[in-house]
Amino acid sequence: MTDFAWTRDQFHIPLGLIYLDGNSLGPMPKATPARLERMMTEEWGERLITGWNACGWMQMPRRLGDRLGRLIGAEEGHVVVGDTLSIKVFQALSAALQVVPERRVILSDRGNFPSDLYMAEGLIHMLGDRHELRLVAPHELEDAITEEVGVLLVTEVDYRTGRRHDLKALTRKAHDMGAMVIWDLAHSVGALPVHVAAGGADFAVGCTYKYINAGPGAPAFIYVSPEHVDHVEPALCGWLGHDKPFSFEPGYRPAEGIERMRVGTPPVLQMAALDAALDVWDKVDMGRLRKRSLELTGLMIEEIEMNCPGLKLATPRENEARGSQVSFRSEHGYAIMQALIDLGVIGDFRAPDILRFGITPLYIGETEIKEAVEVLARILRGALWDHPKYHRRKPVT
Repeated sequence: MTDFAWTRDQFHIPLGLIYLDGNSLGPMPKATPARLERMMTEEWGERLITGWNACGWMQMPRRLGDRLGRLIGAEEGHVVVGDTLSIKVFQALSAALQVVPERRVILSDRGNFPSDLYMAEGLIHMLGDRHELRLVAPHELEDAITEEVGVLLVTEVDYRTGRRHDLKALTRKAHDMGAMVIWDLAHSVGALPVHVAAGGADFAVGCTYKYINAGPGAPAFIYVSPEHVDHVEPALCGWLGHDKPFSFEPGYRPAEGIERMRVGTPPVLQMAALDAALDVWDKVDMGRLRKRSLELTGLMIEEIEMNCPGLKLATPRENEARGSQVSFRSEHGYAIMQALIDLGVIGDFRAPDILRFGITPLYIGETEIKEAVEVLARILRGALWDHPKYHRRKPVT
């Protein structure tokens, strides 16, 4: 049984702030500064370059990958950490296309995160514009999986609306049609139980700076199933994906297994922050987390609909159809969110009209949700959002 009073105490939340944006950037675990200080002084400071061997820095991508693997239902030894999510999407997509070279359609939905689609577009161009990126509405995705499709590229939880795709059902349909499947878990890892192995995923990717709380710019991860991991040829032939990187051979030979999906030097400082964050996750039962998440997201939907007329629910009302966020639409969404932030309730805005709130049970409860809705209702009643300073667009929304 997860102790949510204990998990709440593991995070630094500034006094007087209600933080509902952990689906964009998780708050700092209280243990992180000490872990980074130890890494910088005792490891980097004292060990210098010998830290790669003495402190196990080179093994961190695999070690942390296995810790993350528990949260996504992966087999041991099939997740590796490093680089950015966009790079991992590129790696997964290029590898998946190799498995089905005769097929030229990459299928995704219009609700997918734009960066995933940008990477697909860029790869298509690099391959001579012989492939097609086909986009459909999220609810049309299953019917659009035909024998033309080579790769299904889909984010499990829609970043705008919180709509959740059925990983197992879509993967089964894709495999029945002979297609490969890549799951982006950016908005599901740490938010709900994920089962990449049981669901039959070929590849999965995700980031660690959202629900996992590893800090801004924290590294991404990639999962490759046992069926493919020893056969795919990496498109990014990085030094650390080489079978013997310190033999300094002039030619590339991919390493065995998931090691071949490594690219560049591990970001050790940020991996130390991830290590500290995972110490909290080691004590979290994902089933209990999901139950609590559904209770809290349901409460927020109820409270906003009761107290904030004029906002339109964008998140699915059905429990199994949503992730761990609540989104509402308003033509004044950006200004309303800026007013909320100014009054100590932090969510975020996603174009064109989405007010987005991350519901993270590790440090959020009923009290915060009710207080946040009270502030939101006050802003709407008094049109407090309609001030010039709230309409000025900032670089990050």
